[in-house]
Amino acid sequence: MFTLLDHNGSLKAESQAIEVKQLTKAFGSVTAIDRLSFSICRGEIIGFLGPNGAGKSTTLRILSGIIPATSGYAAICGIPIAAYPYEVKRLIGYLPENNPLPKSMRVEEYLRFRARLKEIPRPKVRQRVQEVMELCDLYRTVRSSLIGVLSKGFRQRVGIADVLLAEPEVLMMDEPTVGLDPHQVIGLRDIIQNLSQGRTVIISSHILPEIEHYCDRFIIINQGHITGDGSLSSLYQQFFGCDTFLLQVSGELPILRQLLDTIDPSITLEVLNPSEGDGFMGVKLSTPANAELGEPILNTLAQAMGIRIRCFNYERPSLETLFLASTRKAWKEKQGG
Repeated sequence: MFTLLDHNGSLKAESQAIEVKQLTKAFGSVTAIDRLSFSICRGEIIGFLGPNGAGKSTTLRILSGIIPATSGYAAICGIPIAAYPYEVKRLIGYLPENNPLPKSMRVEEYLRFRARLKEIPRPKVRQRVQEVMELCDLYRTVRSSLIGVLSKGFRQRVGIADVLLAEPEVLMMDEPTVGLDPHQVIGLRDIIQNLSQGRTVIISSHILPEIEHYCDRFIIINQGHITGDGSLSSLYQQFFGCDTFLLQVSGELPILRQLLDTIDPSITLEVLNPSEGDGFMGVKLSTPANAELGEPILNTLAQAMGIRIRCFNYERPSLETLFLASTRKAWKEKQGG
């Protein structure tokens, strides 16, 4: 059992599940990732995003100890990966994009074999295999089935059950929902959400609307560099610098503009849909980021004479919008310099 001690000889408590500093990986003349630096706290669910060839899979393979970095530092739960690769592998569960499963083995047979490889004590193998099969909805459905006849969705479940066997502290999943139909995606989403309780999870995916459902934070990588890091709201403020509200409102535009000026003159107003006979028009308001002007705007307009509000919504940014803004910014910076 590997433990990390501080300078007094006491057990060192690590709040960081993953720590990466100036991580670089080159394949000959091609640099896949270039001086990446980020940290992930215990218990966070991270969406690791980027276009094809951005360096996502390379980063996950380094963090899982499959390939070495060219330079830089990476650690799992405070343990340096380069110095202690075997100890690190006991702490992680890694699901690759193309999970290699033996088609001729049955589900339960395969998981028992994997449990022994992962050094789970023999008396506990049967119980632990049953636990992960029940968690991934395999026990009552396909435990006796050959892996080769399973659908892609069930094979993904077998892969997740495998990575959970040794109860890892950190889970890494590379494109876990690729190739699945909508029903399989929903089922896998429920499993991933259940897995996240008390664990650190990092998920690489191209399916942005799906990954948006269960991640606390997003790290966006493009051309080997991090181009965005934060929650949806913080990324929106980083790339757009404003909060947006959508209204269905009736009244004269000059009066509406005057009322908004009494709240904050920097509020911008854009008419999206002119009135079509019912007196209401669609309006978009943009306010400075973090100004928290939604409530003052709503109260002021609701109390104003000659103004009626039918709908008032805060426009929640989509992950797709932020992803495109982040990668577009990185491309422009590269073209310019």
